[in-house]
Amino acid sequence: MLDKIQGGLFGLAIGDALGATTEFMTKEEIENEYGRVTEIVGGGIWGVEKGETTDDTAMTLAVARGILENWVDPFEEIGKQFLDWYDTDPVDVGITIRTVFEYYDGDWFQTAKKVHDFLDGKSAGNGTLMRCLPIALAYTDPSKIEELTIALSKMTHYDDEAAEACVIYNRIARQLLEGEFLYSAIHSEIKNTRYESDYANEPNCPPDGYVVHTMKWVLYWLLNSATLEEVVVGATNMGHDSDTVAAIAGGLKGLEVGYENIPAKFSHTLIDEPLLKEYAKLLNEIRS
Repeated sequence: MLDKIQGGLFGLAIGDALGATTEFMTKEEIENEYGRVTEIVGGGIWGVEKGETTDDTAMTLAVARGILENWVDPFEEIGKQFLDWYDTDPVDVGITIRTVFEYYDGDWFQTAKKVHDFLDGKSAGNGTLMRCLPIALAYTDPSKIEELTIALSKMTHYDDEAAEACVIYNRIARQLLEGEFLYSAIHSEIKNTRYESDYANEPNCPPDGYVVHTMKWVLYWLLNSATLEEVVVGATNMGHDSDTVAAIAGGLKGLEVGYENIPAKFSHTLIDEPLLKEYAKLLNEIRS
């Protein structure tokens, strides 16, 4: 179980670190500048260091810290962790999340509703899908996982589409942690949802920040890639919101393959390698 949990956290962070190089670029721009990105090299629009991650990993770790501080009712602590992170002036903060932080008045859920209205009902970004994995790692009861997953999404993204994607994602994660195969877990959880498809062809939408588009591309890479490397490298080289797509997909693929099967050239390059291992150990203890 620890190997799986480590794999999930590392898979997410590796996808984030790889995709940070190509975020907001088009596929053609990536080909012209890099040929094909296959290693963690840093740079990109944010000028990240080699092995450095962005908001995807930072907010995931903030959720993990909140759970570790108070696993019975983690949301107050998760909120504190979010604000502590935002106070570090991170360069990469999603539009919805940044607006929620600016409007925050002490009630996350009311603030999320206000921001949803302020943004003309457009709060279905992928900023909650990228951070929801620790809930599936720490808890085992399906109803508890769903309750917490929805609430975590609603803290910043009022739109039900964001919560829906997170619930499906963590259902898949729960199955993987219980030993199910990725392919069958995905197809069982997307059945009779907006995401039901065989994903034999690329989704007819850009891999951008809209959560439905993101989720479709995540599923595409997971169902058409044999290894973690294929998943995260494929997503990275499509550009657009590449760090988030690669991180979300990498989280599930990492759960499936486990930490020991992740190439060392990726895991040992991450600046947060010791922290990720420590959090995986602590989340596994809560789970147990």
